[in-house]
Amino acid sequence: MEWLDHWGWTVFISLLGILLLWLGIMYLQDITQTKHTVRRNFPIVGRMRYRFEKLGEYFRQYFFSHDREEMPFNRATRAWVYRTAKGLGGLLGFGSTNDLRETGSIIFVSAAYPLLEEEYTPTPSLTIGAQCDKPFEAQSLFNISGMSYGAISSAAVRALSKGAGESGIWMNTGEGGLSPYHLEGECDIIFQIGTAKYGVRDAEGNLSDERLREVSKDVKAFEIKMSQGAKPGRGGVLPGNKVTKEISKIRGIPVGKVSSSPNRHKEIKSPDDLLNMINHIREVTGRPVGYKAVIGSEQPVRDICEAIHRRGRDFAPDFITVDGGDGGTGAAPQLLADHVGLPINESLPILVDTLIEYDLKDRVKVIASGKLVHSAKVAWALCMGADFITSARGFMFSLGCIQSMQCHQDTCPTGITTHNRKRVRGLVVADKAKRVSQYAHWVNHEVNVLAHSCGLPNAREFRREHVRLVLTPGTSMPLDVMHPYPDVKFPLV
Repeated sequence: MEWLDHWGWTVFISLLGILLLWLGIMYLQDITQTKHTVRRNFPIVGRMRYRFEKLGEYFRQYFFSHDREEMPFNRATRAWVYRTAKGLGGLLGFGSTNDLRETGSIIFVSAAYPLLEEEYTPTPSLTIGAQCDKPFEAQSLFNISGMSYGAISSAAVRALSKGAGESGIWMNTGEGGLSPYHLEGECDIIFQIGTAKYGVRDAEGNLSDERLREVSKDVKAFEIKMSQGAKPGRGGVLPGNKVTKEISKIRGIPVGKVSSSPNRHKEIKSPDDLLNMINHIREVTGRPVGYKAVIGSEQPVRDICEAIHRRGRDFAPDFITVDGGDGGTGAAPQLLADHVGLPINESLPILVDTLIEYDLKDRVKVIASGKLVHSAKVAWALCMGADFITSARGFMFSLGCIQSMQCHQDTCPTGITTHNRKRVRGLVVADKAKRVSQYAHWVNHEVNVLAHSCGLPNAREFRREHVRLVLTPGTSMPLDVMHPYPDVKFPLV
């Protein structure tokens, strides 16, 4: 056995030599490089600082942060979505960890004499674009917000489409165009027209009536994207290496070339320009048309309402999607994500109240978006005056998103926002479609549970007096006192 001992010592010494050589190389690299002071002053050991800094994001998420501390979504919210998507229900024991004294908490006003179960009524559908040749009869309160194929993987789009079809909700394509994967689930689809006109553009990048007519055969409505919560005032960039033959065909852009979206539609420089595009698309397709925007102040909403008053109700958009400045599925500059655009709790009442003031609320449906992933937040938006609610990140959680914050790096560990085949393979479409369906079902169901607790037959009956907002610890105020309904000051004649 002496030869074995000799061989073992030889291997050990060789490995030790390799290790010392590797450490020596790192030492020389550290003391000679000039970019990192810590590594230069503390060779080898200094490298651990950068590694721990990166690992800290994940350790805080799992070990150190309180269940309700994290941003953008805390662990309690994510866990609720995971359980709901798996059909495990939202039951808990021994009380809630949600502190109802915390400023900003929402408290629903329980009825002294709630309705009996036989007095409940189904949530009625709502027609978008009733005056259009092909109106959209929307069944669901809670739906899927815009996420482009390209930004998310083909497996993710397929799972969302199939889940939406099973649960009877609509799915927004995002600005990346209509792919075959969107059509797999046979769900209702809203086609989003971004500033680059992907999917409905001609060779010069202009809006194509021919493509609009072709796409309109498969969709229920069109949404013009003016801006989004992740990056108001900034267009997207699709790197050339991501413009495959498939993406090229779907988006209508050259293969292998960088495609940059303008920061606004070149045809739209005023409220009248926006109304012109809305009406042009509506005339060409016969479908309802609206627009999506992040609100920065009350003035742009007033400007569009004034333009409608000059031209008549027929020129109004069929819906407006208001996105909170705290939205964020798209990769975005941190400066814009952190500091531009009003959050949904401020922008939604501005939009609704201005539409009421101009006697347009019955004509223009309101869709609310922006961190509305929980049943209680969905119900709050209905109380405030939204007709529908859409979510992107909520449905990403239902697909298995773990909030690793790598959406922009093509390294998503759950196969949702990456095109790495090995990682996409881990996203099993049949399983995730079921979770998407269950999440949608239970959110819509629980919103009605909240309505019933307030003494209402269904969630369409929600009004501002049914919810209170905590202003300071121990003090709350009804929303109808904080945001009283305005009088109609500018009736259309």
